[in-house]
Parts: sequence; structure tokens; C-alpha cells
Amino acid sequence: MIEYLKNDEINKDEWDACVAASHNGKPYGYSWFLDCMAPGWQALVDDDYDAVFPLPGFKRFGINYVATPIFLQQLGAFSPDKPSPDMMNEFLEYLPGIYRLVDLCVGQKVHHESFSVTEKVNFELDLSKPYEKIHDGFTGHCRRNIESSARKKPNLTRSVTPEELAELFMANKGKEIKGIKKRDYQRIISLMKYCLASEKGKIIGARSGRKELVYATFLVTIKGNITMLMVVNTPYSRERRIGYYVVNEIIKEYASTHTLLDFAGSSIPSVAAFMESFGSIRIPFYRIYRNRLFW
Repeated sequence: MIEYLKNDEINKDEWDACVAASHNGKPYGYSWFLDCMAPGWQALVDDDYDAVFPLPGFKRFGINYVATPIFLQQLGAFSPDKPSPDMMNEFLEYLPGIYRLVDLCVGQKVHHESFSVTEKVNFELDLSKPYEKIHDGFTGHCRRNIESSARKKPNLTRSVTPEELAELFMANKGKEIKGIKKRDYQRIISLMKYCLASEKGKIIGARSGRKELVYATFLVTIKGNITMLMVVNTPYSRERRIGYYVVNEIIKEYASTHTLLDFAGSSIPSVAAFMESFGSIRIPFYRIYRNRLFW
């Protein structure tokens, strides 16, 4: 039987055990990720944590709603058994009526008359093969950009603080994102600090000759999955194709391991083309939406 649990009622150890055993091993569903990015999150739990469904619930102007936080691509059902459309529909039927608005991205396709569903796309690359085999799947354009960047010998560094990465994001990509708030940056900094301290993540940066940070990416690393959660380019790094070089170095490091490189997707055609140029495949996920506001 499905239960609705408030945050302080959730057994985090049992929750994380369920997510870790899930077929869709992504970091977004773990309690530590949700604690940082959706403080106070709630949940639907089936049969003593045999299946779980996180609810990033918020309240504004007295209205309770569920929404996908920034820097968190997708949630949905997590279970050792592959969640079926029936399981998804059952979870959605148990959504408490207090949530007047639901705008959530999930990893499983939903067929439910109460929700409108929009398909989105993620990009994933299997790193189980040797590097040479993975390299064969790169496009010619990708290989040329890697070689061009390598000739310029990018100055890569792991000595980048979460605050420094967040500042670089705010000064560049953050300007293009509407609605991003100071608390969102505070939350992603908190997540980065937790992941670095617990060896669940790393930051890779590149500096100019003047030691100025010109590129950075935050990777969340859990067993079997590397997620490029946050990537920041600058005009300097784009000109020198540093992003191609860094992704190639990540692939070299993790090739021949049972690891999936998750690019975290993008709806921007040029960014999507970059992700796909490494031989990654398109994996759909879905935005489900329901509005029961009074107006």
C-alpha cells in the first residue's frame, strides 16, 4: 500500500537503499541530493520502501505545489523492479490533493488523463568499452575539436571551490536562466560541498595563463553513474574548445568500467549536438503537468 510521508517521517537509510537498487541509478533520487536541492521534500512510499516516489513539494502564497528544482533534471519512481506505467499511474493517483499545481520531470513515461505530458531528451554514453572503441564513435567534428584543444594544452585543475564555480555560473550561463534565485545557488553550493566531502563528486576546472577560472564542471559520481550536473563555459573556453577536451579526459578515465556518463541533457540545439558528438544516445524523460489552481 502506498503511503504519503512528510520529510521527518521518511526513513532515509531505507529510502537510499531502494534508490541504490533501482535500475535507473541516477543521483537525483537519493535523500542527500533531495535534502540539498529540495529541503523538506515529501514522498510516496510503497510496501515498506519496495518502491519510492520523491515529491519536491513547496509552498508559496499559501499554495502547495510540486515542482522540479533547478539543477535536478528528473525524478519519478525508483524501484529494484523497472517501474511500469501502471506503477507510475498508481503513484500519481496517491498524490495528495493539497498540491494544487504539479510540474515535475520524471524518468518514466506517463499515461494519465489528469496530466499533460511533454517529452524531453537526455544524452547518455556507455563507458563499459575500452577508450579506443568509444573514440571510434566520436564524430569527425568532435575529434578535430579535441585535437585542436589539446594542442593549446588546457591548464586543468581540481582546485576549484564550489563558491568559485557558482560565481562563474552566475557570471555566464546564469544570466540566461529566468527565475534562478540566490537560494538556488546556495543549494547547489551545499550539494557540491557534501559531494566533495563524501567522495560523491568532483569539480574539474580550467584556468587561463593568468590563473583566471575560464571553464568548470561539477560531476556527481555514484556507483555506475557520472552526471555532468553543472557545466560552465566562457568565451575563452569556447574559443579553445576546452569542453571537448575535458569530456574526452573523463571518458579516458572511466573507459572500460561499468559506468554511464550522463550529460544531463539540453534543449539548446548546439549543446545537444555537443553531447551527441561523443556517440551518446538520446534517452527520453518526461515533464508531467497538472494545474488545479482556483483561477
